[in-house]
Amino acid sequence: MILALLLALTGLLFPSPDDASISRPFERRYSSATTLQATFLERYFENGRLVRANAGIAYFRRPGKMRWEYEFPEKNLFLVDGKSAWFYVPEDHTATRVPAKQSADWRTPLALLAGEAKLSKVCSAIAAAKSERPEQQGNLVIFCALRGSQNRRETVHELGAEPSVKSSSHQETVAFLECDPSTGELARVLVRQPAGVSLEFKFTKWQFNPPLPESLFHFSPAPGTAIVNGELPFGENPANP
Repeated sequence: MILALLLALTGLLFPSPDDASISRPFERRYSSATTLQATFLERYFENGRLVRANAGIAYFRRPGKMRWEYEFPEKNLFLVDGKSAWFYVPEDHTATRVPAKQSADWRTPLALLAGEAKLSKVCSAIAAAKSERPEQQGNLVIFCALRGSQNRRETVHELGAEPSVKSSSHQETVAFLECDPSTGELARVLVRQPAGVSLEFKFTKWQFNPPLPESLFHFSPAPGTAIVNGELPFGENPANP
């Protein structure tokens, strides 16, 4: 979330009304939906090299619930039921549980799609990205500074101010959201982590208000599944560790 998505700027800079307005098409598009469904492709890179790719279907339901069903290359599950985040690997007969608010997984912040859909809930600063180009011509890329992080220098750089210290983005985590400016639909989320690590989520086939039962967002492991309380290493994908 996913993420997780995104980073704190304190004391120096605040987004102007023009900066904040770039998120309005996205917020209008998703704030009116009670349920959502989309096909996703998730890719993990190290120094520009593709390490692994996963694909499946993601479901969202208000308030703050989501279910990521991984279908390729193997079946796995990431689920947020509103209170806990679950990581389930059927082949290992093991499920990891952590309070949703404590989860460092980048998909967790994407639960905002099933809430008020306000980027200000997870972002301390929002701006049109300067360093990241859209993959699809005509799309808008939004830079979002995640609350609680310490990427001041990169945030100032993205917003166009002169940083007091030379930017060192290779030591910081930054995130970008690519949207269709005419519809507000989310096409891609890109998270750049330290040491050349990147995590990308691409979304297609969005459905708004599909009939999704409440039970879809309850975790029901198979008999014999071991439940472990804990958290995966930051930035790791539980579907393919």
